[in-house]
Order: sequence, then structure tokens, then C-alpha cells
Amino acid sequence: MKEKAIRRKKNIKTGDKVSLLVLYNDNFNTFDHVIKALVEVCGHDYIQAEQCALIVHYRGSYEIKSGTSEILAAMSRSLNARGLNSLVVI
Repeated sequence: MKEKAIRRKKNIKTGDKVSLLVLYNDNFNTFDHVIKALVEVCGHDYIQAEQCALIVHYRGSYEIKSGTSEILAAMSRSLNARGLNSLVVI
């Protein structure tokens, strides 16, 4: 039986520049708070959010989302309002 590769359609047009949303580690937010924020703001499923939180914890930062800068800026503001440190990298 052959395996099929599942591909997601990108909502980014070919002319748009891809930006990255970077989440930074801190010493006061709990894993549960970070995971909940990633699920609610970024649309991650629970397992993906948990993996991102662990990577941020051990590496210090992680690119948690890519897309257009306008959408990511709104996500960054929402994450920052929840007490997380995030930044959009163009």
C-alpha cells in the first residue's frame, strides 16, 4: 500500500513575504498557560502547542508560526497581552 503525502494549502500568495512569529522563554509563565495561549491564539492543536512550549523552554526561543506579517502581528499582540514574549520577524 502506497503512502500519500498530506499537503496543506498555504494562504500566502506568491508575492507576499513570509514572516515568522517567534516565542521567547521566560521564567514566570507555566507550561499550561503557554499551551493554552498557543491553542487559542495560534490555532495549534494541544500536542503541537505542547511541543512548541518544550522547545521554547529548552532552546530559549522558537519560530512557532509563519505567515503574513499582518496576521502574525495580531497574534503577537494577543500573546503579549497574555504575558508571553513574542516578536514578528520579517
